[in-house]
Amino acid sequence: MTPMVRWHVRLLSLLLCGAQAWGAVLADRVVILANAADPDSLAIARHYAQVRGVPAANIIALDTPTSESITWSIFVPKVWSPLEEELVKRGWIDAIPMDLVDDVGRRKYAVSGHRIAALVVCRGIPLKISNDPDRFKEAHPYTDHPQFRTNEGAVDSELSLLAQTDYPINASVPNPLFLNAQPSDNALEQVVKVSRLDGPTADEAMHLVDKAVEAERAGLVGRAYVDIAGPYANGNTWLEGAANQIAATGIDLTVGRGPQTFAASDRIDAPILYFGWYAQDLNGPFSLPGFQFPPGAIAVHIHSFSAHTLRSDTEGWCGPLIARGATATLGNVFEPYLEYLHRPDLFVEALTHGDNLVDAAYYALPVLSWQSIVIGDPLYRPFPVGAALPKGTAATYGYGVIRQMNLLDAAGKHAESIAAGKAGMDRSPNLALAMALAGRLEASGNRDEGIWAVSGAAGNSDASLGNWALLHQSAQYLASRKRSAEAIDIYRRLFDIDALPAGVRSSWLAEARNVALDSGDTAQAAEWKQQMDLLNPPKPAP
Repeated sequence: MTPMVRWHVRLLSLLLCGAQAWGAVLADRVVILANAADPDSLAIARHYAQVRGVPAANIIALDTPTSESITWSIFVPKVWSPLEEELVKRGWIDAIPMDLVDDVGRRKYAVSGHRIAALVVCRGIPLKISNDPDRFKEAHPYTDHPQFRTNEGAVDSELSLLAQTDYPINASVPNPLFLNAQPSDNALEQVVKVSRLDGPTADEAMHLVDKAVEAERAGLVGRAYVDIAGPYANGNTWLEGAANQIAATGIDLTVGRGPQTFAASDRIDAPILYFGWYAQDLNGPFSLPGFQFPPGAIAVHIHSFSAHTLRSDTEGWCGPLIARGATATLGNVFEPYLEYLHRPDLFVEALTHGDNLVDAAYYALPVLSWQSIVIGDPLYRPFPVGAALPKGTAATYGYGVIRQMNLLDAAGKHAESIAAGKAGMDRSPNLALAMALAGRLEASGNRDEGIWAVSGAAGNSDASLGNWALLHQSAQYLASRKRSAEAIDIYRRLFDIDALPAGVRSSWLAEARNVALDSGDTAQAAEWKQQMDLLNPPKPAP
């Protein structure tokens, strides 16, 4: 009986088991790849195995270069060949070796399948392979267009084809799992799903799994942000689709439609989901000093070179997002071209229907042997099927109530939505919940109760980084409803924050000054005018 047949027999015997047993089966089928020459890489591998219950025997340590970029002449003998040989020897890939090599130097195998649920590549294993013009060979129809006449690519994307020996390395090859909700055994046996634990530091890479497990235990509760500010219609359409998928879950959502990416002054409290484009390097609210995503957050910014390095916390997007606490992201090591990167709408669709990270990523990826990578714990499942709406922690409880309210509103149960919001405020007052409830109360003709809720919550809300824009919104809300004194008090608290960026401070000062003038508080208006002049000195007359 081959390893593949044995696996299918075991699978059939477990079909009626619960989610916990199924999770254990997946962990049994995870292979972890580490760099034997890098102690940090080995530590990450062992930590992941311990946290997820992966057998220690599933760790494969190879002596590879530690640099992020390598050549094909190094990749094949140092990564591909020893890894494939080990996978075949251990029965992970069911294959018979042949006494032949292809024109890249890879040994040929007669492969009949594999039983790998996910291959976890740890920091220390090279990230990308540079183009080698001497190895170019036509592979029609894939190399028919000039932009695809290259063999540069992501190491992880090449490793996805370990069960397909002798594939052409130039251009890309179609992913049989793309847009395939019910892949056949044949399709599954062609692809090894790869996810990477990596980031600017070894600690950040190691703790990706800890944050995933923490989010699974507590429930992923917060807000979503979709920034539709890109230059091409297809990408904007996909992000609109992602926003619609998120909205259908009830998760509270901010959608920006450009023309620029989110500004530093935009709301960004409790960001559990972020999808956007199109800037070269991390910017906007994510670049504020001290910004951190909550555990479990999935953050993706579409850019051609978003993962050209993972060792920097400022260059590109993937490394900086991980450095700021994101639990998972997607990226590209070289130019992928729009139609060949992870589709955000399909990725969100699969996640919200209960897929784990790596399954969702491969459902959303059109091609392999190309430029895209997945970063994060492949087994991370943020939206388990059949689970009740998560309550979250004490700090995020209000966002869970907002999700419940959004779903009730979508079902036409507006009175029940308001009742849920009031009950949530009674249990755990929260400014985000107060703002959401106030809009519903005002729509139902109960404006004063909404103002009271926002006023009370704003007065008790701390001015921490994630709350800056939310507090600013509450000040605008109160000022527009003739509660200027309370709005002015909120503005004062915001301007007492030394870390408030100058551009944000300048914009909000002008707004606050107008509120003070309208309320007759000329002394406060004059003080804020002085602060504005210090930030933007008047130009001398010619």
